[in-house]
Amino acid sequence: MKGVERQFFDYIARGAPFGPDDGTVAPWVVVASLPFAPEIVIPTLRHFAKLNLGMTAPYGFKPSFNQTFAVEDGRWWVTPYHFGIDQGPVVLMTENYRSGLIWDIMRRCPAVIAGLRRAGFTGGWL
Repeated sequence: MKGVERQFFDYIARGAPFGPDDGTVAPWVVVASLPFAPEIVIPTLRHFAKLNLGMTAPYGFKPSFNQTFAVEDGRWWVTPYHFGIDQGPVVLMTENYRSGLIWDIMRRCPAVIAGLRRAGFTGGWL
């Protein structure tokens, strides 16, 4: 792009600030963030819906896309695949946003509470 050599990655872990960032976005990660920042997630999902990423398709959004990586005919890259593992966090966090069920169950789970305390967490609902 404009004479700057860029590197694109395949299916690998990504993330700021330490992981590689080649511009690839995973819509399912945005959906799974719904209970944490609905004021950001909901408008972002509306934007994704306009990008024709399969939101209403049988398997939902494509797992990832990259608008900075041009493929044929000037289009940008969208993965041709779906991964079932992406759907678990989407379902759980959508329900958590809707009803708080997941967090309520977690708060009542002795093993989760013990693990968090052993890891040094204190305060809040603990």
